[in-house]
Amino acid sequence: MLFPYKYISHSMEKMQGYIDYIFFELWCKAPSREYDESLFDDNIELKEVIADFYYSETKGGKFFTSKLLEIYELFRDLPDIKIKRLKNWYQANNDIEGLCSAAAEIEPVRYAELNEFHDALADKLADFFKRLFDQDMLGLASVTGRIGTIDDHYKSFMTANLTGKCPFCGLHDVKGIHHSKREAYDHYLLKSIYPFISINFRNLAPMCHECNSSYKLSKDPLHDNANKRRKAFYSYSSHQPAVTIGVIINNPDIDALKPDDIELTIDCYGYGQEVTIWMELFGIDERYKAKCISESDGKNWIRQIFDAENYNISAIDYLIMKKKQAGRDPFSDANFLRKPFLEACEKMGVFNDV
Repeated sequence: MLFPYKYISHSMEKMQGYIDYIFFELWCKAPSREYDESLFDDNIELKEVIADFYYSETKGGKFFTSKLLEIYELFRDLPDIKIKRLKNWYQANNDIEGLCSAAAEIEPVRYAELNEFHDALADKLADFFKRLFDQDMLGLASVTGRIGTIDDHYKSFMTANLTGKCPFCGLHDVKGIHHSKREAYDHYLLKSIYPFISINFRNLAPMCHECNSSYKLSKDPLHDNANKRRKAFYSYSSHQPAVTIGVIINNPDIDALKPDDIELTIDCYGYGQEVTIWMELFGIDERYKAKCISESDGKNWIRQIFDAENYNISAIDYLIMKKKQAGRDPFSDANFLRKPFLEACEKMGVFNDV
């Protein structure tokens, strides 16, 4: 990705805390005791939520309490060795940064492996976790009154992340604090593939519609088609990856440029595999080439150079100015791509006669 988001702390993280408690203190201890409400005595707020759900007539509340108990009953028959394995898997899957780094000691579990481990339990866990992020759960009054809403989170998030562009492509705006609507949160590691992570906000990132719904879709950042682990950019990395983009044009007829006439080189020292996976997930090669040859983008960037003299500035001075602007503000008007494209045009001799 072009830049990482800044992670924010928010009351919605309480939901992950509720689930952590349910997993470790309720389900994993199920073999040693009968189920009753006193099992929540060490987490009074969660106990209140469960009580609200139990007596509520809402679909989400009934679903939550019924699945909680069904999974509890399945855990009751598990031996210690299987409980220990489930604990390790839960901890691994929620270490999103460790998984993205492909750390050997952090081995994720997918529903495919969980089915082999215990198919009935896998089915119930899938039902439970895949629904946790749905509005019929997070929108319940007993939940929003304690942890807030996703809209609250989004406003706080965008107050701390002011770039205004999707970091996964850099091409599209993301709605900010002055919009009445918001972008969708993408489950970077898919909740349909990986158990236990559907409400982990370190796995949730606002993403432009094009990235989310047209390109990433159901692609898995952590495994290739041969099921081999791989490194992927982490959405909330504390390190800003220094992504450099180069453009080579292989056709002097700029007006007739096609995608095959353009070569992109995208590098990030020490992050070669992450760059490859990022480009695959989000169709970067296709989208950046299309940007360069479109009438309203790449070809317009060139026309602006030729039109500069109409505004009492030489074309060459204007070109120099645009390249400086791109260095200062790379994500405005796709400057991170405009600069190498104009440099490639300059090298091709497009501006020799101006």
